[in-house]
Amino acid sequence: MKDIDGFELSPKKSEYLKYLLEKGDIVHTMDISQHFNLDPSTITKTIQEMSLTDFIEHIPYRGVKLTTRGREFAEFLVRRHRILELMFSHYGLTAQEACNEVLKFEGLVSKDVVDKICNSLGHPNMGICGRIKHDTCCCCPKDNIWSING
Repeated sequence: MKDIDGFELSPKKSEYLKYLLEKGDIVHTMDISQHFNLDPSTITKTIQEMSLTDFIEHIPYRGVKLTTRGREFAEFLVRRHRILELMFSHYGLTAQEACNEVLKFEGLVSKDVVDKICNSLGHPNMGICGRIKHDTCCCCPKDNIWSING
C-alpha cells in the first residue's frame, strides 16, 4: 500500500482489523465483543467510528466486513507484526516472548521502518507465526511482485 504510513488507526482499532482479516467475510459484532472481552456497546461505538474510514463496512444487524482498502491495510498490519516478531527472535526471544513484546509497541512503527527492517532481514517469506505477505514495498517492485509472492 503506497498511501499509508502505519499510523492511520489506534493500536486497538488496528487489532480489530487484524481480527476481521483472520475471520474473513462478515463478522458479527458479538463475536468481536467476545474475542476482545469488551461490552457489545463499546464494540458498536468503535465500529461506528471506524465505519467513517474506508477500512470497514458496517452492515446493520449482520456485522462488519473489511473493504478492499481495509483488507490491504490489515495485511500490512499482519506483515508489520510478523517482521518485528522475526527481528526480535533474532535477538534470542522465544516466539511467545517476541509476540508479546511486539504487541506492546507495533503501533508506533512506521511502514517505512518496517520496509527497512524487511530489507535488512533479506525480505523473509516466513515469520514465527506464519507467512509474510509482501505488498508493493521495499522488496517488491511493481513489475516483479509475483516473483516474491509466488
